[in-house]
Amino acid sequence: MTEIQGRFDGRFSAVAEALADSLDVDDVGASAAVYVDGEAVVDVWGGSVDAERSVAWERDTIVNVWSTTKTMVALCALILADRGELDLDAPVALYWPEFAAAGKQDVRVRHLLGHTAGLPGWDGSITAAELYSWPTVTARLAAQAPEWEPGSAAGYRAVTFGHLVGEVIARVSGRSVGTFFAEEVAGPLGADFHIGLAAEHDRRVATLIASPEGDKPEGFPVGVSDANTLAWRRAEIPAINGHGNARSVGAVQSVLACGGTVGGVRLLSEAGCERVFEEQFRGVDRVLGQQICWGMGYRLEGRTCTWGGWGGSLVFVDFEHRMTVSYVMNQVLWDEGYDRALSILMAAYEAV
Repeated sequence: MTEIQGRFDGRFSAVAEALADSLDVDDVGASAAVYVDGEAVVDVWGGSVDAERSVAWERDTIVNVWSTTKTMVALCALILADRGELDLDAPVALYWPEFAAAGKQDVRVRHLLGHTAGLPGWDGSITAAELYSWPTVTARLAAQAPEWEPGSAAGYRAVTFGHLVGEVIARVSGRSVGTFFAEEVAGPLGADFHIGLAAEHDRRVATLIASPEGDKPEGFPVGVSDANTLAWRRAEIPAINGHGNARSVGAVQSVLACGGTVGGVRLLSEAGCERVFEEQFRGVDRVLGQQICWGMGYRLEGRTCTWGGWGGSLVFVDFEHRMTVSYVMNQVLWDEGYDRALSILMAAYEAV
């Protein structure tokens, strides 16, 4: 069995065992964390940062977590809304006038958060290199027409979510979403999560390992090879290029589970946390092709909100148990990639 590093409350030993089991079978390197009442009851890691398994995954190792990043962007929007600086029911064009083009004058901010704006992708193709230019991609989104009547249907925005919500955050706060997150969320919480990674952290980044199925799915604009480049790390692609570990992902998202305050730091009111549960859509998502309930930036089920990243990362926030479970890894798997995270999640629930 793979040796697991870190610490855990005895009640949660099954989580460490689940991570070890995963590392013995499918994983190369990974970390898992569980927070209850804002306290880390599990903070474990193991395996290697490279495909050759020559360098150990360390306590401060971070990795690109793909769409788990979206939960960080959504949290920033909820914070601004809670402060009264952003009206989630207002037209996007109130903050971003250019966005009103092509029949989008009635698109609301909540439509962006709930994947119902009708902008699941860009008109025409887009490359990874183009994604590195924020003004270019946001201008394209502002100019194009929605694919359906906003609010009438949902279509998961795998990449556009970050630029759409991020541009609103930038217009409201005067800071890029990466800077806002660093100064208003990660900094106060002491969380090692980054949207746009500074060069000083490069030495700590685990190499993403492509799935046996390939570097990227057909039609998807970026692949694992793109995410391993310096250009990718320096850019802000806030739907999919956040870097962190399970500890930092869990620390940030536990703010929601704990009524807005963690470690004496208040980021939201209790009412502000509850806004995540404002249902925006329930039914079959046009892009995902499956039943889903979208709230304000998160998938909802009961009193939980969650989302994960391509290949297997996950964060799960349980308001009833005041618990957050997170898992990140460097081995991307397309088929049944979330089985690893689900094993961590189920192990956490054994203790509660």
